[in-house]
Amino acid sequence: MADKLYAGLLYDEAVRKYAQTVQSVCIVRLRSLADAEDCMQNTFIKLYTKAPVFKSEEHLKAWLLKVAINECNQFFRANRRHLSLDEIHDIPLPLSSDELDISWALMKLEPKYREVLYLYYGERYTSEQIAKILGKNHNTVRTMLRRGREKLKMIYGGGVGE
Repeated sequence: MADKLYAGLLYDEAVRKYAQTVQSVCIVRLRSLADAEDCMQNTFIKLYTKAPVFKSEEHLKAWLLKVAINECNQFFRANRRHLSLDEIHDIPLPLSSDELDISWALMKLEPKYREVLYLYYGERYTSEQIAKILGKNHNTVRTMLRRGREKLKMIYGGGVGE
């Protein structure tokens, strides 16, 4: 199984290529670096043990993000503990430099808005792709993006556009 290919990538290559993305999604969702690393590890364990067949690298990435989000949701159900915003100010967010200035505001949003905004702006997914990843209706995702932007504008006090 070590030689198995995932959309043309060996397992180690897939981990190297997508670890940062999966970790970012988990951090945005969980607001805890240690918990995010656990969920990220579980995501890649599932990739290795389930060894699904992927049509493309985009399919692999979408699968990893969906599994990571499900792992985070399962973590919430199992632990039922949440950090206050005061506890997360020292957590480094692995976002690109043009997104760092609003990362603190993203962390103040409800998880459903954080996720869609991060996937849209951070990972550059379309609303249709986000709907598939999250298993939601396309119009629901568009509404969540709009409401999330409005909330982000109120927190950030600036203009975050499409």
